[in-house]
Amino acid sequence: MTEYQTVRHEFAPVYNAESRILILGTFPSVKSREQQFFYGHPQNRFWKVIAALTGSRLPQNIEEKKQMLLENHIAVWDVIAECEIIGSSDSSIRNVVPTDLQCILKAADIEHIYANGATAKKLFDRFQKKSCGREIIGLPSTSPANAAFSLERLIKEWECILY
Repeated sequence: MTEYQTVRHEFAPVYNAESRILILGTFPSVKSREQQFFYGHPQNRFWKVIAALTGSRLPQNIEEKKQMLLENHIAVWDVIAECEIIGSSDSSIRNVVPTDLQCILKAADIEHIYANGATAKKLFDRFQKKSCGREIIGLPSTSPANAAFSLERLIKEWECILY
């Protein structure tokens, strides 16, 4: 049986003063933790969705990913700073320590906050909504575990971030 591990988020959010959109994931997957960057699993559709929506070429490395986000005024971080988790399973998450979103909210004029998946939305609502005084808009997860959504359907659902 796989055991719970206590894991801490070890890489920084991506944002700058020009960021207007904040996209929050739940917690980095095993692959993302290995790469020390967001959405590192090769089957995660996050980068394909953002590239399609922004008319950008699909980024191939971390620097290109950061550049695409910042050029399009998008900030990315996660809801959880530390938790107990089995592998990459959002459904196994327990004993959550939330991230402090104030560094981003103070540095940038964030107009909208989006959750990449239902778990990120639920955890934001539970741990950060009150302290932020902000609402979050839930979007379908780009994770490969969300097999119900094709890439085309994800792109359609995520179009709202452009407005």
